[in-house]
This record gives sequence, C-alpha cells and structure tokens, in this order.
Amino acid sequence: KYMTNSSNLIDSLEIYTLSNPVDVKSHWVSHFIVPTANELLIKIKNKDGNSGFGLATSYTDIAPLIKPFSNGLSDLIIGEDPFCPEKIYQKIFKLTDTRISNEKGWSKEAIIRISAALDIACWDLIGKSSNIPLYKLFGGYRNKVPVYVTCGYYRDGKSNTELREELNKLIKIGHQSFKVKVGGLTIKEDEKRLEIIRDEIGEEKDLMIDVNRAWDLKTAIEGVKEFKKFKPTWIEEPLRWEDDRRTLRLLSKQTDIPISGGESELTTYGCRSIIEEDAIQILQFDCTMFGGFTNGKKLSALCEINHIDIAPHHDCYIHAPLVASTPSGRIVESFDDERDPLQAELFENPHKMENGWIHLNEKPGLGLQISEAALKKFGKLVYKNK
Repeated sequence: KYMTNSSNLIDSLEIYTLSNPVDVKSHWVSHFIVPTANELLIKIKNKDGNSGFGLATSYTDIAPLIKPFSNGLSDLIIGEDPFCPEKIYQKIFKLTDTRISNEKGWSKEAIIRISAALDIACWDLIGKSSNIPLYKLFGGYRNKVPVYVTCGYYRDGKSNTELREELNKLIKIGHQSFKVKVGGLTIKEDEKRLEIIRDEIGEEKDLMIDVNRAWDLKTAIEGVKEFKKFKPTWIEEPLRWEDDRRTLRLLSKQTDIPISGGESELTTYGCRSIIEEDAIQILQFDCTMFGGFTNGKKLSALCEINHIDIAPHHDCYIHAPLVASTPSGRIVESFDDERDPLQAELFENPHKMENGWIHLNEKPGLGLQISEAALKKFGKLVYKNK
C-alpha cells in the first residue's frame, strides 16, 4: 500500500549511455544516417527497493544529455516522489526556460529528452511497486498490438539483390507490415525500388512509405500520385520541416492516402498543432524523445477523441504498453537486429513478437528486465549518486 513517506522518495539514480560498439553498415534515410544505438538509460530506485528505468533516444550527439548530471541536475531529482510523475515531469521540463539551465549549459533538447526518460522510469517504478503491468495501469484496452518492421534503408552500393534478400529475411521471420525509405532519390528512382519491394512482400502485406521530411509540396503531390499504385498504408513525414504543418494540410487535400507524422516534434504542443491543422490521420510521437508516458497518455486521449490513430516512433517494447492501453493505439515500430541491436539484446524478457504482433507479458511496470550482459556490451555508466 502506498503511503507518502521518505521511503518512497527517489534515493538512487544511475545514468548510462547506450551505444553500439560494433561497426555496422550505414543506414541512410533521405538526408541523414540514423544511429543503430544512441540512447540514455535512467535507472531510479527508492529506499523501499522499488525501481524503474526509462530511455531517451537521440539522433544527435549524446554528450549534451550527459552534461546536466555532471553539474547539478541530479540534485533536483533525488528526493522527489516517483509516484508523482506529473509533478516531476513539469519540474524538469520547465528547466528549459530558466536561468539555471543557461548558467550551467543545459540545452533545451537535452532537458526535453531527460524529462521524458525520467518520466518513463517513474511509471515503470509505479507499475512494479503496485504489481500491475503498465498496459493495464494505463487502461488495459488489449494485451497485444500489431507491429511493423522498418527496412529498405539507403546505402551507397546497395544492390537490388541485397534489397530483395533483406526483405526475404524479414518475411521469413514473420513480419506482416513493412515501412521503407524514400526521398533520397528522385520519384522515378524510388518508384523502381518500391516496385521491387512490393513484388517481394506481395499484395497482401502492408507497405508504409517514409519520406523523412525530404519533399517540398510540389514533389510531395507528385509522389503521392505516383506511389498510390503501391497501395501504401500511409505516407510518413512527406514534407520539409520549415512549413510542414501547413503543407501537410494542403497535401492531405490532394490524396486519400493516410498521412502520418509527429516524431520530429520537440513537444506535445507541436503534435497538438498538427492535429489542429487536420493535417494527419496517424500520429507518431515518441515518448523516449519528448513527453514520456505522462504526455503520451494525453496525446493518446486527444487522438482518440479526434479519430486519429497513434503509431509511436521507435522503441517498440517501450511503446507497446501505451499503444495496447487505448482504442487509439494502432501499431508499433520495430527493426532488424543490425539496425537496432538494443531492441534485440537489451532486455532479458522482451514482449513476444510473432507474426506481426507483439504480445505483452504480464510482468509489472514496463514488463521488461534489462540484461546485464547487454548493459555491459552497450552501456557506459556516466553518473551514479552513491
């Protein structure tokens, strides 16, 4: 039974960076290389022995996420009550607009990422201490969710034969839905790649097309017209960043292909703005990049009442409990072992992935136990308070 006392308060804090020590082939999207592993792991524990962990994903240098723990941020976390995640989230997130962050050199992006990971850790601890899986604690709509695999990345010298072999390997594993990359080549060149992809996976499996914000509006209008014959389940982030909220709405008037987006936003307010523009049909926020579960739940509810699906970006095992908890939950994203070795190795007991579904286990909290072998392989301890 929970009672407010000192034994509930965060007493232990450990911070790790997670990176891939293995040199792997590059994975290009339309205009940048995605890292195979670049995350911050936060572990918290209270005096009662209850613990939780959270992850923050970064596509940029991880060093700014480490710095705050070297000069005072931990003092603002130790002693807080993890059973009050809303309070802790607001306390840390609002550091983005304070003098102390400027004085200490804490970047806005770093604080946003850290606040998300800490929030996930608090919810994991809440679930574990109450012996309830988070998918039930958040609503318990169902205990399994569909999953797709992201593949078809660009790489210099990647042959069509190699592309076919990649797809065949994923089909044999049991994947039923595939998201592939376009935008790094011309419409006609990408069209040839999509012909190969659709031919390999067949007509019955779902195909999603991810542009990673590469097109201007005129190109996007051409792209959705030319790619419609491939029967895409959705077109993801088709438009350049500078005016995407407006241009997404304009594009949506030109096509009946569902449009998705949201992973590149920095806040939940940005996601709200996309929804208010009537610009998308699928929202792809990432709780490990902004908002944590506290705000992921709010966005899920907002999507539900606005008839929009959620399909969070990245970290399928982290996002699965949230997607399973709500009627707005549609699907989660996965990767092969080379693209994301953390998905493959970080957890001793990952939720079971089979034939296009993730079946959530009944363990409390996130339901996941970090592998000590994986932590030794990928992790570097950068802060520990005691």
